[in-house]
Amino acid sequence: MTLVTEHSVQTGGHRTFYLAAGPEEGPPVIFIHGWPELSLSWRHQLECLGNLGFRAIAPDMRGYGRSSVYDRHEDYALQHIVGDMVGLADALGVEKAVWVGHDWGAPAVWSFASHHPERCHAVANLCVPYGGLEKGVMACLDLVDRETYPEEEFPWGQWEYQRFYEDHFELAIASFDANPYAAVKALFRKGVPGFDRRKWRSAHVYKDGGWFGGLSEAPDLPRDGDVVGEAELRVYAESLARNGIFGGASWYMNHTRNAEFAKGAVNGGRLDMPVLFLAAAYDYTCDCITSRLPEPMRPLCPDLTEQTIESGHWMAQEKPVEVNAALVRWLVTKVPNVWPN
Repeated sequence: MTLVTEHSVQTGGHRTFYLAAGPEEGPPVIFIHGWPELSLSWRHQLECLGNLGFRAIAPDMRGYGRSSVYDRHEDYALQHIVGDMVGLADALGVEKAVWVGHDWGAPAVWSFASHHPERCHAVANLCVPYGGLEKGVMACLDLVDRETYPEEEFPWGQWEYQRFYEDHFELAIASFDANPYAAVKALFRKGVPGFDRRKWRSAHVYKDGGWFGGLSEAPDLPRDGDVVGEAELRVYAESLARNGIFGGASWYMNHTRNAEFAKGAVNGGRLDMPVLFLAAAYDYTCDCITSRLPEPMRPLCPDLTEQTIESGHWMAQEKPVEVNAALVRWLVTKVPNVWPN
């Protein structure tokens, strides 16, 4: 059984903490987490890929955990995040890697691949498809299912919560900073089949005046052990208590900057390397089942593999066996040249 070890590198003025598993000489697979997570979110994938002989690496992204935290919204634009990823790869002597992302980590990986395709053997992303959020949330609005979210009632559809960040940032983060443990305990929950999407919480954050129905702090819900254990939950909460959620939430404050950065994608944004996209059947924010959200991705990725996992948004933690199996199958069939010797 491979050990997961802790490391950090300094690139210029930026510090990146990361977890790693597997032999140092193994082919690198780099996992990028999203909001409001940590490198710890990839614990199941690090062990699996490390045991197979890959060098599995998962950094804490800027604003999170033991990596550098900044105090301006603009410091969390994708241009800087991609720069962090380049810096990490350079510091580790990694010329090319397989890159894997989830949640905001997916737009980060899509952006990295579209600006630095020469650094990618292949890319895989969970929940958030290409051709949307990395270009700013406005690029997603035409893809909203208007039968579910009528424009007069939900102008931004299920993305209303992102509008709330832009208009009321301090109020949006207040309930997380008030009780980080209760907040992450309430968020990390498995998927619910057949949920009435008209009632999905991300579409109602603006109307409610904040997350958790507009309460000043998250309700004390039971921990969902199918997603996160108590020890892991404490790590998430302690990190947020230490850093605050300003940095992680500031990733939502750069849609205009990200749209401008996306214009610099090489090859018209076409990704010619092997691409894997794992959609979550019960992710009602990043709805890739009944909405048109994944449509822009398909013509941009000629070597695309798509698979649906019966899970909610926190896919890598809720359904690790299924996610690991999908990743390994894809690596075997589509990226055999990077398989460990």
